[in-house]
Amino acid sequence: MLLTADKVFDGSTLLTNVTVEVDQDKIIAIHQGVLPNAEYIPGTLTAGFIDVHVNGGGGKLFNFEPSVETVETMISAHAKFGTTALLPTLITDEASVMERAADAISDAVKQNSPGILGIHFEGPHLSIPKKGVHEETLVRPIGDREKAIFNRTDLGIKIVTLAPENVSDEDVVELINNQVKVSLGHSNATYERAKEVVALGADSFTHLFNAMSPFTSRAPGVLGAALETDSAWCGIILDGHHMHYGSAKIAHAIKPKGKLLLVTDSMSTIGSDQQGFEFFGVEVIRDGDKLSTPEGTLAGSALDMITAVKNAVEHLGLSLEEALNMVSLYPAQYLTVDNKMGSIQVGKQADLTVFTNDFNVSKTWIAGKLIHTND
Repeated sequence: MLLTADKVFDGSTLLTNVTVEVDQDKIIAIHQGVLPNAEYIPGTLTAGFIDVHVNGGGGKLFNFEPSVETVETMISAHAKFGTTALLPTLITDEASVMERAADAISDAVKQNSPGILGIHFEGPHLSIPKKGVHEETLVRPIGDREKAIFNRTDLGIKIVTLAPENVSDEDVVELINNQVKVSLGHSNATYERAKEVVALGADSFTHLFNAMSPFTSRAPGVLGAALETDSAWCGIILDGHHMHYGSAKIAHAIKPKGKLLLVTDSMSTIGSDQQGFEFFGVEVIRDGDKLSTPEGTLAGSALDMITAVKNAVEHLGLSLEEALNMVSLYPAQYLTVDNKMGSIQVGKQADLTVFTNDFNVSKTWIAGKLIHTND
């Protein structure tokens, strides 16, 4: 397969007059010039997007239907917006649901389901004051059943979002020793406690600014720890609701290059005509790209990845190259899969997407297979 577009972003440079050659699931060459048999697609060809925090899509929520079918529906829905890899995210739930979700991801990994890299457990070991829409009665300490799930070796990449004030140092060390990426979030911890857990090996913060103790002059909080820790990655939900664009600009200015990731935290509405749903007995209402309860509490998002890229360019004033790396190369580096995805380079998997100048995705390939087309 030979592909060319008006521009090709290889992870460092916006190229023109080149052809990307794909053989089966791999990029095998980047040719100077437009080869005669190349398929030309208007717009920008770039590496597919990687979403490390996504709860649902295509009308399905991972919590309510933890199955291979659900995660495949999710990737199909998000591919319409440029996403080629994701970590299905399970919101705080019962241990039995966590086990079913783990089994589904294990099966998806074994079956090489396109785009499924692993699993993200957002909870249940969180802070009640910062629980957000998570069900309070299900927030709990780490128990034996949860440990057994987190310690599994058949789940691909594993992320656990937790509140550091509600877990022991021993629990954190055990998670990290079992190849779990520990992310701090939904936390009311002090700056000092957050830094202690970072020193133990936690390497990221979940939806920066949201559901975490704020930064003040005398108490930097979890937010301060996130901004001050150069080694830590931070996800941001750039929908204009979860954070002010000015706050996002400040975070981007402070964090070292490559440490700020765009995530969606999206629910089941992406790629569907859903206008609302019930979540643990609470009504969630969609208003454009905003999801909230009748009381106004944000409940995930209705954000898609290409819109996040657009917002980064139009509202943060970032270059297109930087915005694209925030959804491709940087997440790949965070997940340590940048040797095989995250940029258009010879030898990497052919996870690709093309979008128009007005940020509409026209085609998406996962491992060289066309998953979405507007044709």
